[in-house]
Amino acid sequence: MSDSAVILLIEDEAQIRRFVRKALEDEGHQVLECATLAHSMAHVHESKPQLAVLDLGLPDGDGISFIRELRTQSALPVLVLSARSAEGEKIRALDAGADDYLTKPFSIGELLARVRALLRRNKAENSAPESAFSFGEVQVDLVRRQVARRGNLVHLTPIEYRLLCAMLSDAGKVLTYRHLLRAVWGNAHSESNHYLRIYVSHLRQKLEDDAAQPKHFLTETGVGYRFQI
Repeated sequence: MSDSAVILLIEDEAQIRRFVRKALEDEGHQVLECATLAHSMAHVHESKPQLAVLDLGLPDGDGISFIRELRTQSALPVLVLSARSAEGEKIRALDAGADDYLTKPFSIGELLARVRALLRRNKAENSAPESAFSFGEVQVDLVRRQVARRGNLVHLTPIEYRLLCAMLSDAGKVLTYRHLLRAVWGNAHSESNHYLRIYVSHLRQKLEDDAAQPKHFLTETGVGYRFQI
């Protein structure tokens, strides 16, 4: 079971709200419910949740606008649950500041896995800065700028290392192509998605147990990538 947290659930469909609430409470979390956006921001400031689970199509407004407003005031992680499955809608939400996006209908297992990932990331960001990371059989020393696998140093090119650090810094979060391209190459290459495909493939070959079935460098189809510890 993950550490318990206060989670704000913003969803207007009562059946989905009950379903999600039960799953989260079974994990030991405290759930605050809102059916509209009207009182959601007050909950953010008064109840200090560790995560918001947000539907986009709400009766009193668009969830995208809520995310944009939230990002002017808080770094609270946001997991979007939405029936909007178009790639453009996912990218809009993520570029507005959402941390992850799950399309309805969804499995409870995937929902809980993504909640755990965002809570781990939030906890890490509110603790002392990390100087080292490990995942699978890989160790990353950010001070020495060294990467080892099974105790043996792995040579990464400067671009591969920058991409790895960009993904590690937002572990568990869906990162759009544009975000990663700007972080690694700068604004001049913000539309060159093929660069990412090549270098993510390099990281998989060097750091995954099976590059064909990656466990850490995950593709979010049509949107970007997500690094899972």
